[in-house]
Amino acid sequence: MSTSNKKAGLAAVLGIGAGVFAMWKYQNLSTEDKEKIKSKIDKTSKKISDTYTEVEEKLSEKYSQLKDKVKHEVEELNS
Repeated sequence: MSTSNKKAGLAAVLGIGAGVFAMWKYQNLSTEDKEKIKSKIDKTSKKISDTYTEVEEKLSEKYSQLKDKVKHEVEELNS
């Protein structure tokens, strides 16, 4: 087994261990703490969604502007 495979295997085992620990820790939290975590996740999800929508709108606007500019340039060349 090569060194890179050993490192990848070790990283996978550590990742699984961290996941199991996080799950155990979450299960032992109070309901109040679980609600705080859920609230943080919901807020972060909302921010990501809003940012995605904003970027999508900006890209759409820039695409429309570029399309109009190209159309105008083509019309000028054809005149």
